[in-house]
Amino acid sequence: MEASGPLPREPSPPAVVVSTAPTPVPAPSRKRKHAAISQNIAASPAPSDPGAATPTPGAENVVLHARHIDLSARPRLTISRHPGFIPIAPGSPYHNTDPLCNNRLNFRYTPAGLAPPGSATPFRTIESAPAAFRVSWEDRSMFVKVTQDGLGLKGEKGFRSARCNAPVRAGKWYMEVKVEMGGGEKPLDSQKREGSHIRLGWARREAPLNGPAGLDGYSYAFRDKTGEKVHLSRPRPYGRPFKTGDVVGMYISLPANRRQPNKKDPYDPAKIKRERIAIEFKGQEYFESLEYAQSKEMMSLMDASDKAKANSTSSMPSSATKKSATTKNLPSTSRGSKGVVQEPAPMRPLPSLGSDSYIAFFVNGECQGVAFQDLYDYLPLRDPSAKAHERKKSGREGFREHKQNPFDDGTLGYYPFISLFNEARVRINPGPDFECPPPPDIDAVLGATDPMDTDIKPATTPQTWRPMCERYPEFIAEQKAIDDLEEQEAQVGPHVRRFLPLYMMLRSCDSLRHSNNNNSNRNLQRLRKP
Repeated sequence: MEASGPLPREPSPPAVVVSTAPTPVPAPSRKRKHAAISQNIAASPAPSDPGAATPTPGAENVVLHARHIDLSARPRLTISRHPGFIPIAPGSPYHNTDPLCNNRLNFRYTPAGLAPPGSATPFRTIESAPAAFRVSWEDRSMFVKVTQDGLGLKGEKGFRSARCNAPVRAGKWYMEVKVEMGGGEKPLDSQKREGSHIRLGWARREAPLNGPAGLDGYSYAFRDKTGEKVHLSRPRPYGRPFKTGDVVGMYISLPANRRQPNKKDPYDPAKIKRERIAIEFKGQEYFESLEYAQSKEMMSLMDASDKAKANSTSSMPSSATKKSATTKNLPSTSRGSKGVVQEPAPMRPLPSLGSDSYIAFFVNGECQGVAFQDLYDYLPLRDPSAKAHERKKSGREGFREHKQNPFDDGTLGYYPFISLFNEARVRINPGPDFECPPPPDIDAVLGATDPMDTDIKPATTPQTWRPMCERYPEFIAEQKAIDDLEEQEAQVGPHVRRFLPLYMMLRSCDSLRHSNNNNSNRNLQRLRKP
Protein backbone atom coordinates (compact mmCIF):
# COMPACT_ATOMS: atom_id res chain seq x y z
CA MET A 1 0.00 0.00 0.00
CA GLU A 2 1.68 3.14 -1.21
CA ALA A 3 0.85 6.52 0.20
CA SER A 4 0.25 9.35 -2.17
CA GLY A 5 0.96 11.97 0.43
CA PRO A 6 0.44 12.86 4.07
CA LEU A 7 -2.94 13.72 5.52
CA PRO A 8 -3.68 17.12 6.99
CA ARG A 9 -3.94 17.26 10.72
CA GLU A 10 -7.19 16.23 12.35
CA PRO A 11 -9.36 18.29 14.63
CA SER A 12 -10.05 17.37 18.19
CA PRO A 13 -12.35 14.42 18.67
CA PRO A 14 -14.95 13.65 17.63
CA ALA A 15 -13.40 13.57 14.20
CA VAL A 16 -13.08 11.32 11.18
CA VAL A 17 -11.30 11.41 7.87
CA VAL A 18 -13.44 11.49 4.73
CA SER A 19 -12.65 11.61 1.05
CA THR A 20 -13.25 14.84 -0.81
CA ALA A 21 -12.18 16.60 -3.96
CA PRO A 22 -8.51 16.02 -4.72
CA THR A 23 -6.03 18.80 -4.42
CA PRO A 24 -2.50 18.77 -5.77
CA VAL A 25 0.21 18.51 -3.17
CA PRO A 26 3.96 18.76 -3.55
CA ALA A 27 5.95 15.55 -3.42
CA PRO A 28 6.99 14.81 0.15
CA SER A 29 10.66 15.02 0.94
CA ARG A 30 12.70 12.79 3.22
CA LYS A 31 13.53 15.76 5.36
CA ARG A 32 9.83 16.47 5.96
CA LYS A 33 9.05 12.90 7.00
CA HIS A 34 11.96 12.69 9.40
CA ALA A 35 11.19 16.04 10.93
CA ALA A 36 7.60 15.05 11.60
CA ILE A 37 8.62 12.00 13.56
CA SER A 38 11.46 13.66 15.41
CA GLN A 39 9.12 16.33 16.71
CA ASN A 40 6.58 13.75 17.89
CA ILE A 41 4.04 15.34 15.59
CA ALA A 42 3.15 13.86 12.27
CA ALA A 43 0.47 13.85 9.65
CA SER A 44 -1.38 10.71 8.70
CA PRO A 45 0.31 8.58 6.02
CA ALA A 46 -2.90 6.70 5.21
CA PRO A 47 -3.34 6.71 1.46
CA SER A 48 -6.25 7.78 -0.62
CA ASP A 49 -8.44 5.15 -2.16
CA PRO A 50 -6.76 4.18 -5.43
CA GLY A 51 -10.04 2.66 -6.57
CA ALA A 52 -11.92 5.95 -6.51
CA ALA A 53 -14.14 6.81 -9.44
CA THR A 54 -11.91 9.66 -10.54
CA PRO A 55 -8.40 8.89 -9.38
CA THR A 56 -6.14 11.88 -9.61
CA PRO A 57 -2.41 11.99 -8.87
CA GLY A 58 -1.82 13.77 -5.58
CA ALA A 59 -5.33 13.16 -4.26
CA GLU A 60 -5.47 12.85 -0.51
CA ASN A 61 -7.96 12.31 2.27
CA VAL A 62 -9.09 15.49 4.00
CA VAL A 63 -9.99 15.82 7.65
CA LEU A 64 -13.33 17.36 8.56
CA HIS A 65 -14.85 17.97 11.94
CA ALA A 66 -17.57 15.54 12.97
CA ARG A 67 -20.22 18.26 13.07
CA HIS A 68 -19.94 18.51 9.28
CA ILE A 69 -20.57 14.78 8.84
CA ASP A 70 -23.76 12.83 9.33
CA LEU A 71 -22.34 9.91 11.27
CA SER A 72 -25.81 8.40 11.64
CA ALA A 73 -25.81 7.68 7.91
CA ARG A 74 -22.67 5.58 8.17
CA PRO A 75 -22.96 1.81 8.68
CA ARG A 76 -22.58 0.68 12.27
CA LEU A 77 -20.05 -2.17 12.14
CA THR A 78 -19.25 -4.66 14.85
CA ILE A 79 -16.76 -6.55 12.66
CA SER A 80 -14.33 -4.86 10.28
CA ARG A 81 -15.00 -5.14 6.54
CA HIS A 82 -11.32 -5.75 5.92
CA PRO A 83 -9.35 -7.58 4.84
CA GLY A 84 -10.07 -8.83 1.36
CA PHE A 85 -8.12 -11.92 0.36
CA ILE A 86 -6.29 -12.27 -2.97
CA PRO A 87 -4.67 -15.68 -3.66
CA ILE A 88 -0.99 -15.46 -4.53
CA ALA A 89 -1.62 -18.11 -7.20
CA PRO A 90 -4.70 -19.93 -8.51
CA GLY A 91 -5.73 -22.55 -5.97
CA SER A 92 -3.13 -21.44 -3.39
CA PRO A 93 -4.25 -21.37 0.28
CA TYR A 94 -2.01 -18.33 0.86
CA HIS A 95 -3.25 -14.82 0.20
CA ASN A 96 -2.36 -11.18 0.12
CA THR A 97 -4.69 -8.96 2.12
CA ASP A 98 -6.26 -6.00 0.33
CA PRO A 99 -7.51 -3.43 1.00
CA LEU A 100 -5.88 -2.94 4.37
CA CYS A 101 -4.11 -0.31 6.44
CA ASN A 102 -0.86 -2.03 7.32
CA ASN A 103 1.37 -0.80 10.11
CA ARG A 104 4.12 1.16 8.39
CA LEU A 105 6.23 4.30 8.56
CA ASN A 106 6.09 4.42 12.36
CA PHE A 107 2.30 4.35 12.33
CA ARG A 108 -0.09 1.71 13.65
CA TYR A 109 -3.66 0.91 12.64
CA THR A 110 -6.51 -0.91 14.38
CA PRO A 111 -10.10 -1.33 13.15
CA ALA A 112 -12.67 1.10 14.51
CA GLY A 113 -16.46 1.27 14.39
CA LEU A 114 -19.17 3.78 15.26
CA ALA A 115 -20.04 3.99 18.93
CA PRO A 116 -23.64 3.37 20.07
CA PRO A 117 -26.11 6.27 19.68
CA GLY A 118 -25.78 8.91 22.35
CA SER A 119 -22.10 8.18 23.04
CA ALA A 120 -19.73 11.05 23.74
CA THR A 121 -16.95 9.32 21.78
CA PRO A 122 -17.75 8.77 18.09
CA PHE A 123 -15.77 5.54 17.60
CA ARG A 124 -14.89 2.41 19.53
CA THR A 125 -12.60 -0.57 19.06
CA ILE A 126 -13.99 -3.40 16.92
CA GLU A 127 -12.66 -6.79 15.85
CA SER A 128 -11.90 -8.26 12.45
CA ALA A 129 -12.85 -11.76 11.32
CA PRO A 130 -12.13 -14.37 12.41
CA ALA A 131 -12.55 -13.14 15.98
CA ALA A 132 -9.99 -15.51 17.47
CA PHE A 133 -6.29 -15.75 18.20
CA ARG A 134 -4.30 -15.63 14.95
CA VAL A 135 -1.77 -13.54 13.12
CA SER A 136 -2.65 -9.84 13.01
CA TRP A 137 -3.87 -8.70 9.59
CA GLU A 138 -2.46 -5.20 10.08
CA ASP A 139 0.64 -5.99 12.15
CA ARG A 140 2.70 -8.02 9.72
CA SER A 141 5.03 -7.48 6.77
CA MET A 142 3.27 -7.48 3.41
CA PHE A 143 5.82 -10.09 2.31
CA VAL A 144 4.29 -12.57 4.77
CA LYS A 145 1.37 -14.29 3.06
CA VAL A 146 -1.52 -15.71 5.09
CA THR A 147 -4.35 -18.21 5.00
CA GLN A 148 -7.88 -16.94 5.55
CA ASP A 149 -8.04 -18.35 9.09
CA GLY A 150 -4.91 -16.38 10.01
CA LEU A 151 -3.07 -19.49 11.22
CA GLY A 152 -1.01 -20.34 8.12
CA LEU A 153 1.96 -18.13 7.15
CA LYS A 154 4.33 -18.18 4.18
CA GLY A 155 7.41 -16.07 3.53
CA GLU A 156 8.34 -14.58 0.18
CA LYS A 157 11.74 -12.88 0.30
CA GLY A 158 14.37 -12.28 2.96
CA PHE A 159 13.51 -12.27 6.65
CA ARG A 160 10.14 -10.65 7.27
CA SER A 161 8.03 -10.95 10.41
CA ALA A 162 4.48 -10.98 11.72
CA ARG A 163 2.96 -10.46 15.16
CA CYS A 164 -0.05 -12.30 16.49
CA ASN A 165 -3.14 -10.33 17.48
CA ALA A 166 -2.94 -10.51 21.29
CA PRO A 167 -0.02 -9.72 23.65
CA VAL A 168 0.98 -11.38 26.89
CA ARG A 169 1.12 -8.91 29.77
CA ALA A 170 1.15 -11.31 32.72
CA GLY A 171 0.84 -15.02 33.45
CA LYS A 172 2.09 -18.26 31.86
CA TRP A 173 1.16 -19.01 28.25
CA TYR A 174 1.90 -21.66 25.65
CA MET A 175 1.36 -22.23 21.90
CA GLU A 176 2.67 -24.43 19.09
CA VAL A 177 4.06 -23.69 15.65
CA LYS A 178 4.17 -26.49 13.06
CA VAL A 179 7.07 -26.11 10.60
CA GLU A 180 5.80 -26.90 7.10
CA MET A 181 8.92 -25.67 5.29
CA GLY A 182 12.13 -24.63 7.05
CA GLY A 183 15.48 -25.76 8.37
CA GLY A 184 17.24 -24.84 5.12
CA GLU A 185 14.97 -26.88 2.85
CA LYS A 186 13.19 -25.34 -0.12
CA PRO A 187 10.35 -26.30 -2.47
CA LEU A 188 11.28 -28.37 -5.51
CA ASP A 189 10.12 -25.62 -7.86
CA SER A 190 11.95 -22.86 -5.97
CA GLN A 191 14.35 -20.70 -7.95
CA LYS A 192 15.99 -19.22 -4.85
CA ARG A 193 19.65 -19.89 -4.17
CA GLU A 194 19.14 -20.27 -0.41
CA GLY A 195 16.70 -22.47 1.43
CA SER A 196 13.90 -21.53 3.80
CA HIS A 197 14.58 -20.56 7.41
CA ILE A 198 12.51 -19.68 10.45
CA ARG A 199 12.93 -17.81 13.70
CA LEU A 200 10.28 -18.11 16.39
CA GLY A 201 10.01 -16.06 19.54
CA TRP A 202 8.40 -13.24 21.48
CA ALA A 203 8.61 -9.53 20.75
CA ARG A 204 7.46 -6.18 22.04
CA ARG A 205 5.62 -3.56 20.01
CA GLU A 206 8.87 -1.80 19.04
CA ALA A 207 10.33 -4.84 17.23
CA PRO A 208 10.51 -4.11 13.46
CA LEU A 209 8.60 -6.24 10.98
CA ASN A 210 11.20 -5.94 8.22
CA GLY A 211 13.79 -8.02 10.07
CA PRO A 212 14.04 -11.31 11.98
CA ALA A 213 13.18 -12.03 15.59
CA GLY A 214 16.17 -11.49 17.85
CA LEU A 215 17.43 -8.62 15.72
CA ASP A 216 17.55 -6.17 18.64
CA GLY A 217 16.67 -5.92 22.32
CA TYR A 218 12.94 -5.87 21.64
CA SER A 219 12.64 -9.54 20.69
CA TYR A 220 13.89 -12.99 21.74
CA ALA A 221 14.20 -15.80 19.19
CA PHE A 222 14.88 -19.50 18.61
CA ARG A 223 16.71 -20.30 15.35
CA ASP A 224 15.94 -23.33 13.18
CA LYS A 225 19.31 -23.73 11.44
CA THR A 226 21.48 -24.30 14.51
CA GLY A 227 19.05 -24.44 17.42
CA GLU A 228 20.66 -21.30 18.85
CA LYS A 229 18.88 -18.58 20.77
CA VAL A 230 19.24 -15.06 19.40
CA HIS A 231 18.95 -11.70 21.15
CA LEU A 232 20.55 -8.41 20.14
CA SER A 233 21.62 -10.25 16.93
CA ARG A 234 23.95 -12.47 18.98
CA PRO A 235 23.43 -16.25 18.57
CA ARG A 236 24.13 -18.37 21.66
CA PRO A 237 24.10 -22.17 22.05
CA TYR A 238 20.73 -23.37 23.30
CA GLY A 239 18.80 -26.37 21.96
CA ARG A 240 18.48 -28.76 19.05
CA PRO A 241 17.83 -27.51 15.49
CA PHE A 242 14.37 -27.92 14.05
CA LYS A 243 13.27 -28.50 10.47
CA THR A 244 10.32 -29.30 8.21
CA GLY A 245 7.76 -31.45 10.01
CA ASP A 246 8.85 -30.47 13.53
CA VAL A 247 6.54 -28.90 16.11
CA VAL A 248 8.00 -26.06 18.18
CA GLY A 249 6.36 -25.12 21.47
CA MET A 250 6.67 -21.52 22.66
CA TYR A 251 6.34 -20.79 26.38
CA ILE A 252 6.50 -17.47 28.19
CA SER A 253 6.10 -16.62 31.86
CA LEU A 254 5.63 -13.03 33.06
CA PRO A 255 5.00 -11.86 36.64
CA ALA A 256 1.32 -12.34 37.47
CA ASN A 257 1.09 -9.10 39.42
CA ARG A 258 2.30 -6.46 37.02
CA ARG A 259 3.11 -3.02 38.33
CA GLN A 260 0.14 -0.71 38.74
CA PRO A 261 0.46 3.01 37.97
CA ASN A 262 1.17 5.37 40.83
CA LYS A 263 -1.97 7.51 41.22
CA LYS A 264 0.10 10.33 42.69
CA ASP A 265 2.39 10.37 39.65
CA PRO A 266 0.53 11.68 36.55
CA TYR A 267 3.54 10.87 34.34
CA ASP A 268 4.00 7.26 35.40
CA PRO A 269 4.54 5.22 32.16
CA ALA A 270 2.29 2.47 33.59
CA LYS A 271 -0.71 4.83 33.29
CA ILE A 272 -3.24 3.66 30.69
CA LYS A 273 -3.71 6.33 28.04
CA ARG A 274 -4.29 6.24 24.30
CA GLU A 275 -3.11 8.64 21.62
CA ARG A 276 -5.04 7.78 18.45
CA ILE A 277 -7.07 9.45 15.71
CA ALA A 278 -9.96 7.99 13.70
CA ILE A 279 -9.51 7.90 9.91
CA GLU A 280 -11.45 6.36 7.04
CA PHE A 281 -9.90 4.11 4.41
CA LYS A 282 -11.99 2.45 1.68
CA GLY A 283 -15.23 2.51 3.66
CA GLN A 284 -13.65 1.25 6.87
CA GLU A 285 -12.73 3.33 9.90
CA TYR A 286 -9.35 2.80 11.56
CA PHE A 287 -7.62 4.19 14.61
CA GLU A 288 -4.28 5.63 13.61
CA SER A 289 -1.52 6.18 16.17
CA LEU A 290 2.21 6.60 16.30
CA GLU A 291 4.04 3.38 17.01
CA TYR A 292 6.21 3.34 20.11
CA ALA A 293 9.64 4.59 19.10
CA GLN A 294 12.82 2.67 19.76
CA SER A 295 14.79 4.24 22.59
CA LYS A 296 18.37 5.41 22.34
CA GLU A 297 19.13 3.27 25.39
CA MET A 298 18.12 0.10 23.57
CA MET A 299 20.00 1.16 20.46
CA SER A 300 23.09 1.73 22.57
CA LEU A 301 22.88 -1.92 23.63
CA MET A 302 22.99 -2.85 19.95
CA ASP A 303 26.10 -0.70 19.54
CA ALA A 304 27.66 -2.38 22.55
CA SER A 305 26.72 -5.77 21.11
CA ASP A 306 28.37 -4.95 17.80
CA LYS A 307 31.54 -3.83 19.56
CA ALA A 308 31.54 -6.96 21.70
CA LYS A 309 31.20 -9.19 18.65
CA ALA A 310 34.07 -7.39 16.98
CA ASN A 311 36.40 -7.43 19.98
CA SER A 312 35.50 -10.60 21.83
CA THR A 313 33.61 -13.85 21.61
CA SER A 314 32.45 -13.73 25.22
CA SER A 315 28.82 -13.31 26.16
CA MET A 316 27.28 -9.97 26.94
CA PRO A 317 26.43 -9.20 30.54
CA SER A 318 22.86 -10.19 31.39
CA SER A 319 20.66 -8.23 33.71
CA ALA A 320 23.50 -6.05 34.93
CA THR A 321 23.68 -4.44 31.50
CA LYS A 322 19.94 -3.92 31.46
CA LYS A 323 19.81 -2.00 34.71
CA SER A 324 22.99 0.03 34.33
CA ALA A 325 23.02 1.39 30.80
CA THR A 326 25.56 4.21 30.62
CA THR A 327 26.76 6.80 28.18
CA LYS A 328 29.77 4.60 27.47
CA ASN A 329 27.57 2.51 25.22
CA LEU A 330 26.79 5.43 22.96
CA PRO A 331 28.71 5.91 19.72
CA SER A 332 30.41 9.20 19.08
CA THR A 333 28.13 11.67 17.32
CA SER A 334 30.29 14.75 17.49
CA ARG A 335 30.56 17.01 14.48
CA GLY A 336 32.77 19.90 13.58
CA SER A 337 36.39 20.19 14.72
CA LYS A 338 38.14 17.06 15.94
CA GLY A 339 38.91 18.58 19.32
CA VAL A 340 35.22 19.18 20.14
CA VAL A 341 33.35 16.31 21.78
CA GLN A 342 29.60 16.54 21.96
CA GLU A 343 28.15 15.64 25.35
CA PRO A 344 25.69 12.73 24.92
CA ALA A 345 22.27 12.92 26.45
CA PRO A 346 21.91 11.18 29.81
CA MET A 347 20.82 7.57 29.57
CA ARG A 348 17.74 6.24 31.33
CA PRO A 349 17.90 2.87 33.07
CA LEU A 350 16.40 -0.11 31.26
CA PRO A 351 14.20 -1.89 33.80
CA SER A 352 13.48 -5.60 33.55
CA LEU A 353 10.56 -7.77 34.69
CA GLY A 354 12.79 -9.71 37.09
CA SER A 355 13.79 -13.34 37.38
CA ASP A 356 10.14 -14.44 37.26
CA SER A 357 10.07 -13.54 33.57
CA TYR A 358 11.48 -16.13 31.16
CA ILE A 359 11.03 -17.83 27.80
CA ALA A 360 11.44 -21.50 26.93
CA PHE A 361 10.97 -23.64 23.83
CA PHE A 362 10.01 -27.23 23.06
CA VAL A 363 10.86 -29.31 19.98
CA ASN A 364 8.44 -32.17 19.33
CA GLY A 365 7.47 -32.13 23.00
CA GLU A 366 11.08 -32.15 24.26
CA CYS A 367 11.85 -29.23 26.59
CA GLN A 368 14.95 -27.28 25.54
CA GLY A 369 15.25 -25.44 28.88
CA VAL A 370 15.11 -21.75 29.70
CA ALA A 371 16.27 -19.70 26.73
CA PHE A 372 15.96 -16.19 28.19
CA GLN A 373 15.35 -14.86 31.67
CA ASP A 374 14.95 -11.43 33.25
CA LEU A 375 13.18 -9.99 30.21
CA TYR A 376 13.07 -6.30 29.53
CA ASP A 377 10.00 -4.47 30.81
CA TYR A 378 7.56 -3.72 28.00
CA LEU A 379 6.46 -0.36 29.44
CA PRO A 380 7.88 2.76 27.76
CA LEU A 381 10.77 4.47 29.47
CA ARG A 382 9.89 7.49 31.54
CA ASP A 383 10.04 10.56 29.35
CA PRO A 384 11.42 13.57 31.25
CA SER A 385 9.76 15.89 28.73
CA ALA A 386 6.32 14.25 29.01
CA LYS A 387 5.05 17.16 31.09
CA ALA A 388 6.15 19.65 28.48
CA HIS A 389 4.59 17.60 25.69
CA GLU A 390 1.22 17.55 27.44
CA ARG A 391 1.26 21.32 27.90
CA LYS A 392 2.28 21.99 24.31
CA LYS A 393 -0.70 23.11 22.24
CA SER A 394 -1.30 22.88 18.55
CA GLY A 395 -0.63 25.92 16.47
CA ARG A 396 -4.13 25.67 15.00
CA GLU A 397 -6.93 26.15 17.49
CA GLY A 398 -9.22 23.14 17.82
CA PHE A 399 -7.01 20.82 15.83
CA ARG A 400 -5.42 17.66 17.15
CA GLU A 401 -2.02 16.36 16.06
CA HIS A 402 -0.23 13.07 16.45
CA LYS A 403 2.21 12.85 19.30
CA GLN A 404 4.28 10.12 20.84
CA ASN A 405 2.53 8.30 23.66
CA PRO A 406 4.70 8.15 26.83
CA PHE A 407 2.15 5.87 28.55
CA ASP A 408 0.84 2.33 28.22
CA ASP A 409 -2.02 2.25 25.71
CA GLY A 410 -3.15 -1.23 26.73
CA THR A 411 -1.54 -2.99 23.75
CA LEU A 412 1.93 -3.34 25.26
CA GLY A 413 3.32 -6.72 26.19
CA TYR A 414 5.10 -9.62 24.51
CA TYR A 415 3.58 -10.89 21.25
CA PRO A 416 4.26 -14.23 19.55
CA PHE A 417 6.63 -13.22 16.77
CA ILE A 418 7.23 -15.30 13.65
CA SER A 419 9.99 -14.54 11.15
CA LEU A 420 10.17 -16.29 7.76
CA PHE A 421 13.04 -16.38 5.26
CA ASN A 422 12.40 -17.02 1.58
CA GLU A 423 9.56 -19.50 1.12
CA ALA A 424 9.37 -20.80 4.69
CA ARG A 425 5.93 -21.93 5.86
CA VAL A 426 4.48 -22.46 9.33
CA ARG A 427 1.10 -23.09 10.91
CA ILE A 428 0.10 -21.63 14.28
CA ASN A 429 -1.70 -23.76 16.86
CA PRO A 430 -2.87 -21.62 19.82
CA GLY A 431 -4.60 -24.58 21.49
CA PRO A 432 -6.34 -25.84 23.46
CA ASP A 433 -5.50 -29.15 21.72
CA PHE A 434 -1.81 -29.55 20.91
CA GLU A 435 0.00 -32.03 18.71
CA CYS A 436 2.82 -32.31 21.27
CA PRO A 437 1.24 -31.34 24.61
CA PRO A 438 3.66 -29.91 27.17
CA PRO A 439 3.71 -31.13 30.78
CA PRO A 440 1.04 -29.72 33.11
CA ASP A 441 3.69 -27.91 35.17
CA ILE A 442 6.25 -26.50 32.74
CA ASP A 443 8.03 -24.55 35.47
CA ALA A 444 8.75 -27.76 37.36
CA VAL A 445 10.31 -29.25 34.23
CA LEU A 446 12.40 -26.14 33.64
CA GLY A 447 13.65 -26.23 37.24
CA ALA A 448 14.58 -29.91 37.15
CA THR A 449 18.11 -31.14 36.63
CA ASP A 450 16.89 -33.44 33.87
CA PRO A 451 14.11 -31.72 31.85
CA MET A 452 12.98 -35.13 30.56
CA ASP A 453 12.41 -36.53 34.07
CA THR A 454 8.89 -38.01 33.97
CA ASP A 455 8.57 -38.22 37.75
CA ILE A 456 7.94 -34.51 38.08
CA LYS A 457 5.03 -34.37 35.64
CA PRO A 458 2.46 -37.00 36.65
CA ALA A 459 -0.93 -36.93 34.98
CA THR A 460 -2.55 -35.74 38.20
CA THR A 461 -0.49 -32.54 38.35
CA PRO A 462 -2.73 -29.47 37.86
CA GLN A 463 -2.02 -27.42 34.74
CA THR A 464 -0.20 -24.19 35.60
CA TRP A 465 -0.16 -22.58 32.15
CA ARG A 466 -2.85 -21.46 29.71
CA PRO A 467 -3.14 -21.90 25.92
CA MET A 468 -2.80 -18.70 23.88
CA CYS A 469 -6.27 -19.17 22.41
CA GLU A 470 -7.65 -18.00 25.77
CA ARG A 471 -5.66 -14.78 25.66
CA TYR A 472 -7.49 -13.20 22.72
CA PRO A 473 -10.94 -12.77 24.38
CA GLU A 474 -9.21 -11.39 27.47
CA PHE A 475 -7.34 -8.84 25.37
CA ILE A 476 -10.49 -7.70 23.55
CA ALA A 477 -12.27 -7.34 26.90
CA GLU A 478 -9.38 -5.16 28.13
CA GLN A 479 -9.64 -2.94 25.05
CA LYS A 480 -13.40 -2.52 25.46
CA ALA A 481 -12.91 -1.69 29.13
CA ILE A 482 -10.58 1.14 28.08
CA ASP A 483 -13.23 2.26 25.58
CA ASP A 484 -15.75 2.44 28.43
CA LEU A 485 -13.32 4.45 30.54
CA GLU A 486 -12.73 6.92 27.71
CA GLU A 487 -16.49 7.22 27.24
CA GLN A 488 -16.94 8.08 30.92
CA GLU A 489 -14.21 10.71 30.73
CA ALA A 490 -15.68 12.18 27.53
CA GLN A 491 -19.12 12.52 29.14
CA VAL A 492 -17.62 14.88 31.70
CA GLY A 493 -16.84 17.24 28.86
CA PRO A 494 -13.58 18.85 27.76
CA HIS A 495 -14.50 22.25 29.18
CA VAL A 496 -15.32 20.77 32.58
CA ARG A 497 -12.07 18.81 32.57
CA ARG A 498 -10.16 21.92 31.58
CA PHE A 499 -11.51 24.02 34.44
CA LEU A 500 -11.84 21.22 36.97
CA PRO A 501 -8.67 22.20 38.91
CA LEU A 502 -9.85 25.82 39.07
CA TYR A 503 -13.31 24.68 40.12
CA MET A 504 -11.89 22.55 42.92
CA MET A 505 -9.70 25.43 44.07
CA LEU A 506 -12.70 27.77 44.15
CA ARG A 507 -14.68 25.16 46.06
CA SER A 508 -11.86 24.95 48.54
CA CYS A 509 -11.69 28.72 48.89
CA ASP A 510 -15.46 28.90 49.28
CA SER A 511 -15.41 26.28 52.02
CA LEU A 512 -12.62 28.15 53.75
CA ARG A 513 -14.58 31.39 53.51
CA HIS A 514 -17.66 29.76 55.00
CA SER A 515 -15.54 28.30 57.74
CA ASN A 516 -14.04 31.71 58.54
CA ASN A 517 -17.50 33.32 58.53
CA ASN A 518 -18.80 30.71 60.94
CA ASN A 519 -15.83 31.27 63.24
CA SER A 520 -16.41 35.01 63.11
CA ASN A 521 -20.09 34.60 63.94
CA ARG A 522 -19.25 32.41 66.90
CA ASN A 523 -16.71 34.94 68.15
CA LEU A 524 -19.27 37.73 67.88
CA GLN A 525 -21.79 35.67 69.80
CA ARG A 526 -19.25 35.12 72.57
CA LEU A 527 -18.54 38.85 72.81
CA ARG A 528 -22.24 39.66 73.03
CA LYS A 529 -22.77 37.32 75.95
CA PRO A 530 -22.91 39.08 79.33
